[in-house]
Amino acid sequence: MQLIVDEYGYGIRKVSERLVIRDRDRKIVQEVPFFDVDDVIIASRGVSISSDVVEHCAEQGIPIHFLSYKGDPFAKLVSPSLQATIATRRAQLEAYKDRRSVVISKVFVGAKIRAQLNLIKYWAKNRRGNSSNLQSLFEETILVLERNLEDLNRLDGAAIDEVRGTLLSIEGRSAYLYWEVVKKLLKPELGFSGRDHRGATDPVNIVLNYGYGCLQNEISKAILLAGLEECAGFLHVDRSGRPSFVLDFMEEFRQPIVDRTVLALFTKGFSPKMEDDGLSKESRRVIAQAITERLESKDRYEGKRYQLKTIIQRQAYHLATFLREGREYKPFVWSW
Repeated sequence: MQLIVDEYGYGIRKVSERLVIRDRDRKIVQEVPFFDVDDVIIASRGVSISSDVVEHCAEQGIPIHFLSYKGDPFAKLVSPSLQATIATRRAQLEAYKDRRSVVISKVFVGAKIRAQLNLIKYWAKNRRGNSSNLQSLFEETILVLERNLEDLNRLDGAAIDEVRGTLLSIEGRSAYLYWEVVKKLLKPELGFSGRDHRGATDPVNIVLNYGYGCLQNEISKAILLAGLEECAGFLHVDRSGRPSFVLDFMEEFRQPIVDRTVLALFTKGFSPKMEDDGLSKESRRVIAQAITERLESKDRYEGKRYQLKTIIQRQAYHLATFLREGREYKPFVWSW
């Protein structure tokens, strides 16, 4: 489970082999055995955590994430032993200057476009009988996204710096069309005019950004456990403090995990509340719970059904193998 602490003044302590959460009056509000915890997420100011908890989480490989009220990860505590896999990291860094960086970047962009295609097909299937204009928009967008995939497949280069601009152009054109479809599906009063990554003021973008923050924690954990370097990306350029490789790898999972979940919440009438220029605690709790449930749901993968969070971890290991040994890396394509 993901243990989420989002109340001001709460404290996290270790009692025997359990994580114990107490409120401001020192009353126990939750007890969880360490072996049931995948990671700890602290999503409020004023939360205290004992050094015993930090030590035991490090020993058990349980990362501790800190989120701002907007859902942006701003700190993380992990065991230094998770960063000791030199062969994988060396291969990742060397891949930047050869064709592996192009191959894997094309895979990430292609996976994102296919996920957008599948989500549009899913909406089209569930909205049959709606206006002919909406169905025409679905069909036209699907055709263009499929042509964009063909353009992507023809692209090649000796290293990522040669093709990044073209890759991002294909990704950007596809994303614009995808969000135009999303705009038509949402109620006008939500004020969604397109994707806004930072400084968002409409509820849809604010909730999406918070959901991506939750997903980023899961992706970051998978990358660390696979022995990969979070900041050594290919598609996303280097920037101080930016987890570029986390953002690269996230492209496979944004639509099936966050977009589908968030848009379903709005379709069902979810109305996020705001406080202090950010989401209220209750709204953050609703979003985090919905994302967690989605991560724990199952999908087809390698001939079996696995939880999505397990698929993310297995994909991270496959990614490490590709970088070290050149074995083919196949992106995850969710079944709609």
